This record gives sequence, structure tokens and C-alpha cells, in this order.
Amino acid sequence: MESNSDSVAAIKFYSAEGEYGEFSNFSRYSISMNGKTWPTSEHYFQAQKFPDVSYREKIRKAKTPSIAAKLGRTRTEKIRPDWESVKVQVMRDAVTEKFKQHKDLQDLLLSTGSAKLIEDTTDDDYWGIGSDGRGKNMLGRILMEVRAAFV
Repeated sequence: MESNSDSVAAIKFYSAEGEYGEFSNFSRYSISMNGKTWPTSEHYFQAQKFPDVSYREKIRKAKTPSIAAKLGRTRTEKIRPDWESVKVQVMRDAVTEKFKQHKDLQDLLLSTGSAKLIEDTTDDDYWGIGSDGRGKNMLGRILMEVRAAFV
């Protein structure tokens, strides 16, 4: 944990194997949503990009979250036309369910108090903080929203 100039603690996470790795969408916590069990929140999120049911199922059955992410980043499959307008809500729903369905994770999230949660990745300035540290940190923001809802 570190502090910024506002003296609010900050917790950085990224790798599922690292400190606070449970906050990563790649962490191995399954979620049940839409009548199916998804191996990770990453599997669920990536699958929701596609209108093709069989392709969504291929992502759900991917052996690892990395494979699910790769399948979700394909540009050979048609992405749903409203994806840009719904992706944050899809992520919020997946993260909410992950922490609702796993009490140990909810306790860990609540144990962070009012700390700023930061996805510390250099290659994503939308979900994380990006290479210059000024990214949107949308995953961190969603985690903080979910934490506030549990308080």
C-alpha cells in the first residue's frame, strides 16, 4: 500500500498471482451469471462482446482466462453493435457478482477501507492506469463502487 499527496492510501494490483491479485479478472474465482457458470470474470466479460452464442460458449469453455481474453480480442468475429455503450455495465455486473458470490473476496475488498484501488498495468489505459499512470482505471473505479455498495 502506498500513499499519494492527498494522504489516501492506494492499493495497486495487476497479476492474479500478485498482491491483491484476487481483484484481477484473471483470478480463478468462478461466477454464475445468465444461467451459466463462468470460470472467471474475464471469461464472462470477453464472451459478452459477441452476439454469436456458439462463440460466447467457446470463450466460456476456454481453459484459461488468457485464452478467453485472446478469443475476446479477435477481430474475425462480429462484436455486438452496442458494445462500447454497455461494456462498463457488463464489467460492473461481473465484478459485483464475483464479490457477492465469494464471501472471502468480499471481506478482502472491504478490508481495503477507503484506499484507492488501481489496476497497475502499462498496456491498458482504459481499464488500468496505462504506461503514463494517467489512464482511466475503470476496473479500479468499479471495484471501489462495488466496495461502497457492500458497506
